[in-house]
Amino acid sequence: MDYVLIAFGVILIILGILGGVLPIIPGPPLSYAGLLLLHFTSKYDFSGRFLLIWGIVTAVVYFLDYIIPAWGTKKFGGSKRGVYGSIIGLLLGLIFFPPFGIIIGPFVGAVVGELSSGKDSSAALKSGFGSFMGFLIGTLLKLIVSGMMAWQFFEKLIVG
Repeated sequence: MDYVLIAFGVILIILGILGGVLPIIPGPPLSYAGLLLLHFTSKYDFSGRFLLIWGIVTAVVYFLDYIIPAWGTKKFGGSKRGVYGSIIGLLLGLIFFPPFGIIIGPFVGAVVGELSSGKDSSAALKSGFGSFMGFLIGTLLKLIVSGMMAWQFFEKLIVG
């Protein structure tokens, strides 16, 4: 049974890291679930405090992931269309222009979203930049947290 838990834990850790970049996958919660699966094996054990801290970090990052892009857009004068455009741009960028679409897609999508709401090109570029920066900060935060949990997972798995 331990091998099954470890195998599913590895899959969740990998999906968690992918979820740091792909907005459709909840990265940090999946990484945390991977840690829990390793914890439930008979050989590997994390302290309750360790699991509680990572649970809180996961919840905070998950919450911030929804707030930071909107904050960045609003900070630079953007609208909801800019945020939605950023998300759509990311998905289209991933599909049609990998790997650079991850960077270019959100910006272009935010600008198009702002232009579709009637803003002039200067205001659209400014709010598009804000949405893009918010997206990048959120993505970086998710990648760092998921990466740190992956490190903890594999360190425990290898070192014991």
